[in-house]
Amino acid sequence: MPRKNYPLRISPELYAALERWAADELRSVNAQMEYLLTQSVRQAGRWKPAPEAAPGSEKGGEQDH
Repeated sequence: MPRKNYPLRISPELYAALERWAADELRSVNAQMEYLLTQSVRQAGRWKPAPEAAPGSEKGGEQDH
């Protein structure tokens, strides 16, 4: 699945803190922010991965009613 680009405006102080944290964990700032957001979403119980399609079924097909 391709990644979505999203412009983000944050304070220089917050960016600097993220930059230091990312360097400590050998990540880019982008990877660090994605990691932190993913952790937060999972801890909040909001992570709902897309369901896997059953073998032989077509994506976007009609559903049984």
